[in-house]
Amino acid sequence: MRKRLTIFFAAVFAAVSLIGCNRSAVTAAGNEAMGKKWLKISESFAPQTLDPHRNYQGWYTSVYGVTEALFFMNDQSLVEPLLAERADGDGALWTIRLKENAAFSNGNPVTSDMVIRNLKAAGEVNSRFAYLSGYTYKVLDDKTFTIDTGTVYPTLLNDLASPELAIVDLDSSEDMKTELVATGPFIISSFEPEGTVEVVRNEHYWNGEVQLDGAVFYYMPDEDTALMAMQNGEIDSYTSVTSDAAELYRKDPETYHLTTIPATRLQFYILNENRMNSRLRKAVNLTVDSEAIEIFLNGTVTKTDGPFHPSAPYGNVKKKKTDVNAAKALLEEDGYTLNADGFYEKDGKVLTLNLSYYAARSLDTLAVLMQEQLKAAGIQTVLTCEEDPDGTYIATGDFDIALYCMIADKAGDPYYFISCTLLEGAPYNCGGFSNPEVQEKILTLEKEPDIKKRAQLANQIIQAAMDDDGFGYVALFNKITVMRNGVTGVSENNPFDFYFLNAKTDMD
Repeated sequence: MRKRLTIFFAAVFAAVSLIGCNRSAVTAAGNEAMGKKWLKISESFAPQTLDPHRNYQGWYTSVYGVTEALFFMNDQSLVEPLLAERADGDGALWTIRLKENAAFSNGNPVTSDMVIRNLKAAGEVNSRFAYLSGYTYKVLDDKTFTIDTGTVYPTLLNDLASPELAIVDLDSSEDMKTELVATGPFIISSFEPEGTVEVVRNEHYWNGEVQLDGAVFYYMPDEDTALMAMQNGEIDSYTSVTSDAAELYRKDPETYHLTTIPATRLQFYILNENRMNSRLRKAVNLTVDSEAIEIFLNGTVTKTDGPFHPSAPYGNVKKKKTDVNAAKALLEEDGYTLNADGFYEKDGKVLTLNLSYYAARSLDTLAVLMQEQLKAAGIQTVLTCEEDPDGTYIATGDFDIALYCMIADKAGDPYYFISCTLLEGAPYNCGGFSNPEVQEKILTLEKEPDIKKRAQLANQIIQAAMDDDGFGYVALFNKITVMRNGVTGVSENNPFDFYFLNAKTDMD
């Protein structure tokens, strides 16, 4: 089975998409004609606003090389200082010293007061960082401040590397929906909400010489469109390359350079416990075959039992082996019988599940694969594609099976993913998962300073969610980046998707 989108329709879509980018294409061509280094990139997601503190918008402004946080995750998934010089603390009271030369693109220095205001602002508008509003902050001098978390919070520095906690000049960014003054090597020159974004060199960048003159990011949610644009010379680089596209690029090493590294982005699904009983949920999990999905998505993903790589100390969990016959037995035990069409039904009603997904990160392909696998077990599914999962089925809970893709191991620690998906009231615990023992362990994990104990707790928490059949973990993405030969330094060796453009990015 291959993608159902034909080459013809891909070509039409590509043409329509690029027509909408005419102005930026002309700008890029003009800059190239003047001998400027102007990189052209495709992105499968596009921000609605430039405000990095809201939702996941900071991931995009970080990709654009516009915003920076106090810390960052290096190529080895370790936390390093960026705007910060260092941090000292006992787990509850932290003293952070800023780098003396850290400055915004308008020349204003990054000060302790401005950093604190940013952290508080993020806590007010982003539910995932609401806890920041409850911390106590104190300015010691222009470049030194303290954060008192009240109780031991061992992953604070990991959190401060989050792109959503970017530090911006709040006094100069009057409307961060469309304007932004930040610290990165690039500044926004043109912004189209959910569309094309252009950046130019920050001539006053505080952290070294910026190699590129600028870049343009085209919004291309369709993978075939990005492939065609790359082959036509309309873009120079992009990530999340599909297996089919990767094969084509590998055949032309004189034109393209391909980098593949293990990453932390997870394909998983949420099972709605408000609509599906335990037998039905277990039947689904016994049917979905991660190994077959890995084989089909040739080279782009690696099958997984849990949300974290098994080499991590907190990746020691096991899921049941695929067993379609056992899945059928569970359904029959629940009163279902096979009809003439090969689907299970009860009381004259065919068992039909709504599988919701969005068409990025190969989730469209995964949805079709899961539909066929479930069909083999006698379970009929209806596929529902949404452009904005967070604003639709994730927010409303209107699904039976919800596909999603996110970075699980965000900062070398399991708490982020666990708190986002398993904690009661968390944004991705939208399927009704509830287990008092798990909730208690999550609260313990939040404050546990011992690394070995943290891993043990995480394994227990994830295993409990798997045993409850509240979730299904399918595969970890490989980060695959394609670059036209001569393009270098697009964070291709960093496993995190929220880094791309940086001061060292260059092109011949």
